[in-house]
Amino acid sequence: MRTIYRDIQALQEAGVPLWTESGPGGGIHLMPGWRSPVDGMTGEEASALIFGPAGAADLGMAGVLATARSKVRSGLPTAVGSQIDAIASRFHLDASGWFRTREPGEFLAVVAEAVWDGVRLDIRYTTGDRTRSRRLDPLGLVLKNGVWYLVAAHRGQVRTYRVQRISEALRREELAQRPADFDLPTYWASTGDDLDRRIRTLDTILRIPRASLPDLRAHVPGPATALAIERALAGAGDTETLEVALPLERLEVATAQLAAVPGVDVIEPRELRAALHALGTNLARANALKADVAP
Repeated sequence: MRTIYRDIQALQEAGVPLWTESGPGGGIHLMPGWRSPVDGMTGEEASALIFGPAGAADLGMAGVLATARSKVRSGLPTAVGSQIDAIASRFHLDASGWFRTREPGEFLAVVAEAVWDGVRLDIRYTTGDRTRSRRLDPLGLVLKNGVWYLVAAHRGQVRTYRVQRISEALRREELAQRPADFDLPTYWASTGDDLDRRIRTLDTILRIPRASLPDLRAHVPGPATALAIERALAGAGDTETLEVALPLERLEVATAQLAAVPGVDVIEPRELRAALHALGTNLARANALKADVAP
């Protein structure tokens, strides 16, 4: 009985209008017609909770999210609500990258509606100096570091498209074809490794001080770098300098990345070594000129 009384008290503290009646035929009653605030939550409000602050803001649902949070907050026990308030005042999650202007893309709303309604989408998509037309079967949207990505199938092949690069988007009233076994979180977890492998087209051999490995990881992030360093360490013994076989992106990107790594020496390829040498020479010459003209 004590357990029952404790449960009743906990429900009453949470705002559930329970009342008791003693004597024959008595018992515990719930006020007729009462509904939990969460029971009255709309599908749009529940969706806004899943999207979170950044996603809801980009999708024009900031007000919906505030209402949903208010409903959840009002349905919690006083002690739990106070704990949430304390957490909110001390911790803040910012999913955006540093110094990046939030530009979700002109056609995010059109894309999101197509994803939600499960219909096909015609887009024009720009990469580099090329613009292509695609008819897509939208499968999902992902928000990563403040950037929206559309996951969609084109002619049965699942691809990832940056929403910001969509220059046109037209919703079609044809149902999208969704693979029966497709799972968005599983696909996204694997796509990062696949993308890292695909964009690293430049095979290099580097000689680098052991102390500079954290800089290499920081300026050339990705699983391929982690694997290359692991292999180099396995055969290095106690040497202070390692030889790392590391695939990198195209020459311009690789030059910029390695320029920030102290003590790195490019063994192969020769064009990357020459590009780094030219960059260092130009920087030294520019700083020398500044020193000459300084008052």
